[in-house]
Amino acid sequence: MSLDHRLIDLLVCPLCKGALEMQRDAEQRPVALSCRADRLAFPIRDGIPVMLESEALPFDSAAEAARA
Repeated sequence: MSLDHRLIDLLVCPLCKGALEMQRDAEQRPVALSCRADRLAFPIRDGIPVMLESEALPFDSAAEAARA
């Protein structure tokens, strides 16, 4: 299932209303939307972003350092 990128562009962090960045796996499949301000990643399951605070995962600081 493919994500509609127009929809993704409209989504914001449910906590701070800040911008989200797409995180991808090694095969370039979308796996999460991340908020740098809150240091949380919201998972994408079956092509659907799960924008619940209770489902968010903390950023992997090692992965973030590698991207910077």
